[in-house]
Amino acid sequence: MNKTMLIGNLGRDPEMSYTTSGKAITRFSIAVNRVTRSTTGERQDETDWFNIVFFDRLAETCNQYLKKGHKVYVEGRLQVRKYTDKNGVERTGVEIIGYEMEMLTPKGQPGSGASPSGYLGGDDGLGDLDDHPF
Repeated sequence: MNKTMLIGNLGRDPEMSYTTSGKAITRFSIAVNRVTRSTTGERQDETDWFNIVFFDRLAETCNQYLKKGHKVYVEGRLQVRKYTDKNGVERTGVEIIGYEMEMLTPKGQPGSGASPSGYLGGDDGLGDLDDHPF
């Protein structure tokens, strides 16, 4: 089973584009914070960054309502891909292909938009990432 669930804050505004077949694709990153203890017992805050990709109607919703700093729940599958960057160097990218999203930033907070909060499911876009490079 390949299932990932994350709650974090957007590190940048979503960026939407379209595949060659006309399918909406939105990308953004989220920061997930966690607390660990050092060997001396001191509290340490650590942050992990995840690249998120949504397709179709859910991609459009993310682009319209999510902004940098918003808290969001994302559910999807982990995907590891190899690609060649613009300098010809082969690289490996890891991303979450999202199929569920819930906006967790309260409506009253600045920049939260006027969207309803709740479950929003969507197509996971299998196969269309080949149409759109990193």
